[in-house]
Amino acid sequence: MSETNSAATAATPAEAAPHRYTAAMAAEIEARWQDFWDAEGTYAAPNPKGDLAGDPEVAARPKKFIMDMFPYPSGAGLHVGHPLGYIATDVYARFQRMTGHNVLHTLGFDAFGLPAEQYAVQTGTHPRVSTEANIENMKAQLRRLGLGHDTRRSFATIDPDYYKWTQWIFLQIFNSWYDDEARRARPISELIAQFESGERAVPGQTRGWHELNHAERADVLGEFRLAYASDAPVNWCPGLGTVLANEEVTADGRSERGNYPVFKAKLRQWNMRITAYADRLLEDLEELDWPEAIKLQQRNWIGRSEGARVDFPIDGEHITVFTTRPDTLFGATYMVLAPEHPLVEKFTPGAWPEGTHEVWTGGHASPAEAVAAYRAQAASKSDVERQAEAKDKTGVFTGAFATNPVNGEKIPVFIADYVLMGYGTGAIMAVPAHDSRDFAFARAFELPMRCVVEPSDDRGTDPSTWDDAFVSYDARIVNSSGADDLTLDGLGVAEAKARITEWLERKGIGEGTVNFRLRDWLFSRQRYWGEPFPIVYDEDGVAHALPESMLPLELPEVEDYSPRTFDPDDADTQPETPLSRNEEWVDVTLDLGDGPKKYRRETNTMPNWAGSCWYELRYLDPHNSEQLVDPEIERYWMGPRQGMPHGGVDLYVGGAEHAVLHLLYARFWSKVLYDLGHVSSAEPFHKLFNQGMIQAYVYRDSRGIAVPAAEVEERDGAYYYQGEKVSRLLGKMGKSLKNAVTPDEICAEYGADTLRLYEMAMGPLDVSRPWDTRAVVGQFRLLQRLWRNIVDETTGEVTVSDAEPDEETLRALHKAIDGVRGDLEGMRFNTAIAKVTELNNHLTKTGGAVPRRVAEPLVQMVAPLAPHIAEELWHKLGHTDSVVHQDFPVADPAYVVDESVTCVVQVKGKVKARLEVPPTISEEELEKAALADEKVVAALGGAGIRKVIVRAPKLVNIVPA
Repeated sequence: MSETNSAATAATPAEAAPHRYTAAMAAEIEARWQDFWDAEGTYAAPNPKGDLAGDPEVAARPKKFIMDMFPYPSGAGLHVGHPLGYIATDVYARFQRMTGHNVLHTLGFDAFGLPAEQYAVQTGTHPRVSTEANIENMKAQLRRLGLGHDTRRSFATIDPDYYKWTQWIFLQIFNSWYDDEARRARPISELIAQFESGERAVPGQTRGWHELNHAERADVLGEFRLAYASDAPVNWCPGLGTVLANEEVTADGRSERGNYPVFKAKLRQWNMRITAYADRLLEDLEELDWPEAIKLQQRNWIGRSEGARVDFPIDGEHITVFTTRPDTLFGATYMVLAPEHPLVEKFTPGAWPEGTHEVWTGGHASPAEAVAAYRAQAASKSDVERQAEAKDKTGVFTGAFATNPVNGEKIPVFIADYVLMGYGTGAIMAVPAHDSRDFAFARAFELPMRCVVEPSDDRGTDPSTWDDAFVSYDARIVNSSGADDLTLDGLGVAEAKARITEWLERKGIGEGTVNFRLRDWLFSRQRYWGEPFPIVYDEDGVAHALPESMLPLELPEVEDYSPRTFDPDDADTQPETPLSRNEEWVDVTLDLGDGPKKYRRETNTMPNWAGSCWYELRYLDPHNSEQLVDPEIERYWMGPRQGMPHGGVDLYVGGAEHAVLHLLYARFWSKVLYDLGHVSSAEPFHKLFNQGMIQAYVYRDSRGIAVPAAEVEERDGAYYYQGEKVSRLLGKMGKSLKNAVTPDEICAEYGADTLRLYEMAMGPLDVSRPWDTRAVVGQFRLLQRLWRNIVDETTGEVTVSDAEPDEETLRALHKAIDGVRGDLEGMRFNTAIAKVTELNNHLTKTGGAVPRRVAEPLVQMVAPLAPHIAEELWHKLGHTDSVVHQDFPVADPAYVVDESVTCVVQVKGKVKARLEVPPTISEEELEKAALADEKVVAALGGAGIRKVIVRAPKLVNIVPA
């Protein structure tokens, strides 16, 4: 929108007020104090030991570790929406310093990943060159905001000194297994010792450990390692030339980045066995101070469900299903396998069985043709698409029949895309009368239904007359009797589950078990710009970990760093990684402890999430080349303590969009490192706060194309761009939407302190709010009034007096101190600013010189919010030390409580009098005063009193007889 107000415009000519607070003065003050803070190390937080140790008195204080989510250094730079969280954490960190804490607050850069690589491919600029340039630009933008970061602790994930330890952590995970009995990770060497001693039998083998060859042992260990390579269904995106994690695929089956189609393919990839930690990831959520919405998202993503595993016999073997409702086994009338299920081909006959229903065949001449065609169709959908509630159910009969173990019935086996190979066993028993998806499928394929849970409504027990399935967890089981005196009839759901589970276990055809929706984390990417895996393969294809002495394994310089991309719609393609084209790097001779041998390096790279899984630990001890982190330093900042049984960062601020990506992955890595004894904190982030979004209006022309927001004019409630009417809609801010406002623009027009105040004053921090450049001037005027209350605009001299403030001013001051202190502690920055504004306005209206006893605490209250002007005024008031480390003012309780309050007196519900009374007045005293008031006496007119309701000190309600 076109600008109508200018902050630099003054009612008083500049020559008449040469010391007025203007944008130019703000720029000079801010640059000067930023240089001073850097030179003095004002924000350096001392460690208890090591190269970053400092003043032991500061290190002995209570500590606060305050973090922002890792920023990605984009070439577009920052717009005003990006710093919202950074400013908030800075205000909070400054307040904590002023309340006696040793505060660690810094910022690094998450710099590996697809955006830099794509930019490099487009421009021919090496991703390191463009990324480092972006980091420098972002650092300059952030510095201009006056953020109080300990810059000694900053780093980027692309620094070899950093990703050496990312690789090291990967190897700790690779060399670990999860002991279910101990409920923790243990070194793989301990598992090998158990196999060698015979304490643990080698699974799937009739031979002992000593009889297995090198490759066979590696295969056995691969089934236990927390980081393992396997051939598994993956999300293959030809348009990006890489595979994606489930979390990186949108609900309509496309890549989150680039919006390309995603297909199912089977490839050998690295995985993290995060599923081993599913229960602990759920349990430990309870002790975290996180928004309930984020906890719920993690619970749903992990998806814990209790039920039973059941074997359905088929052709001398069996199909295993997992069900949460084993009590409905008698109602299973067909089975469904995921299209990718390995048993599909094994049990698919050459011809359709006699009498096969035509609708079951999909119009194909044989089961093999039907299955092949349907598999191809299912491969084009993502897991999210397949789980969506589609109106039309699709599937095809395999031509095979299984046996329901509780009643001996032969039931047809279908494949359908609503069953996922990655959930449960990839097979379900279908109980259409009591499951909505099964009901819809049975209707579409004219399959039988049997009611086994008695409906609580009037629908009756014939499912053929129903409009939908009857689903209930609080009903009686019916029609559920079979052989071996097994009957569930008349039982409630819980009792029926227990009885059928006991029967299955006794028969050896099932058992009670727990299942999770969570899948293992796909950890390979077919890209160049990522951390290389510290893994090499020998001539037998066995993976070997590089020794720590060979870390970091640095990315080689390559001429072509683009992954091979394909036609986005061509599912029949295979990844080709950029690193695989660098044969000198890939094929190496190494001595891994048993003499020089030829090896081949892993040519995938780690996902961009790897570096952000542990960065909070590097902030603690950023220059340590010998350890991941010094244990004493880690315990000091992140160890368990009162109210934080799992330890972690005191405050972590960032967007809610990372609920099941970064946050879940980081929790997993923390727990592995904790189990292995490397850290004392089992959780990375104790308190999480999700800031809202700064939104902006998007203006679009008749073609739907965004036009520059700054050039749009408003006339009579409509909006025009170059004379053409355009639409307006509130949405995201961004360069592509042509509505981005940069912090540099606002800083140039008003100063960084004004920008900080405006962003904090826009509303509650956790609520999204629209940006309005025209409203920024309001906060600039607040700073101008603050300046005028302390500095003479004509002479530049300080105007405060040594006179004692009057009673009214003392009350205004101490109420402000009390309110601002509580608001800053509670991160209610908008209301803190309102209270500062109220006090400042009181001083302006009072007129005359502001008493020093008021001016100094006012500056201290402003310091966390607008640090540059506060530092300048603090020094003008005669102080030589920084305001940053001053004690935050403490309110005098005597002045916080009102001297008197207004009590409303009602007679018959109507206000008849107002009394000024002490706030501590008792109910008896207040009633007596109200009844004695002449206006109340007149209103009663001599009538008796039936009832007096007193709510001291503010209300008396009199009910006449």
